[in-house]
Amino acid sequence: MNAPFDAALLDDLIHAADADGIAKHVVGAVIPNAEGKVLLLHRAAADYLGGLWELPSGGVDAGETLTEALHREVAEETGLTVTAIETYLGHFDYRSRSGKKTRQFNFTAHVTHESDTVKLTEHNAHLWADHTEQQQVSSAVRSVLAAWREEAV
Repeated sequence: MNAPFDAALLDDLIHAADADGIAKHVVGAVIPNAEGKVLLLHRAAADYLGGLWELPSGGVDAGETLTEALHREVAEETGLTVTAIETYLGHFDYRSRSGKKTRQFNFTAHVTHESDTVKLTEHNAHLWADHTEQQQVSSAVRSVLAAWREEAV
């Protein structure tokens, strides 16, 4: 589902997740640069899901909206500042490290300057990935990236 979003859509997403028995909410950001590459982060081998390339993402704190969480998580994981959240790209579900049923809500996000230095805090590498390099992610994230490419056309 590619859709511009508003507060009502965000509320509907949370209510649907709750109705589906989702215990944890996570947000993910597709951050493109001017060349059409996307920022991917690499999990250290010793981390949960170690070795995985993923989108900047993280948990939504209690009392926080999805968009507030996206701004915070991108800043925490990359040091970049989100200037705009453009499109809702859909979600996928998975089990967290603690076994909680988790839903990741994904959005297109733009940052102040994608040329700014990425400052990693939780990952051991980053990559501005072209279409071929984007295939290193999970099938769920590949679907999100396909939705982003479709929306960008």
